[in-house]
Amino acid sequence: MRIHDRGILDALEALRPEPFRGTVWRVTRKGREPLQGAVAHGRWSRSDEFEVLYTSLEREGALAEIGYRLSLEPVWPSRIEHEIHATAVEAKRTLRFADTTDLAPLGIDAARYRTFEYAATQAIAAAAQFLEFDGLIVPNARFDCGNLVLLIERAPGLTLIESQPVDWEAWRKRRRR
Repeated sequence: MRIHDRGILDALEALRPEPFRGTVWRVTRKGREPLQGAVAHGRWSRSDEFEVLYTSLEREGALAEIGYRLSLEPVWPSRIEHEIHATAVEAKRTLRFADTTDLAPLGIDAARYRTFEYAATQAIAAAAQFLEFDGLIVPNARFDCGNLVLLIERAPGLTLIESQPVDWEAWRKRRRR
């Protein structure tokens, strides 16, 4: 059984959850189930601890997250195909952190948020899961917008609206302007 940081639990319990109803975006490899959560090690989840569905409140935010990861490769991976999915979400108990200053009391260093140091954000998500919240609205590390990180075990209503192929070459050209 995981032991949670009491300070984080107390801080999250003091927050008022809010409902979220809207459209979010997510990029996946072509052929992957768009509403399937991830258990891989990530900013808001440890490996095999619980499933999360990483989404962005803006289409460009979802593209920026995956585009950044692809840009870390020595050569842009031209044969990997991706799709972007729009999904309607209805969540009842979501915690909103508008920017990194909202996360600072929970141990997040704003200057380090964009790095791959995930221990503090993972501890927040684990505590939110334990306290039975269904999602976290958090700053996107690669684009000026919010991300909605859904805790799949308590996942609200999700409805896939549409899926489209991602044209990474066109996206990269737009970003260079």
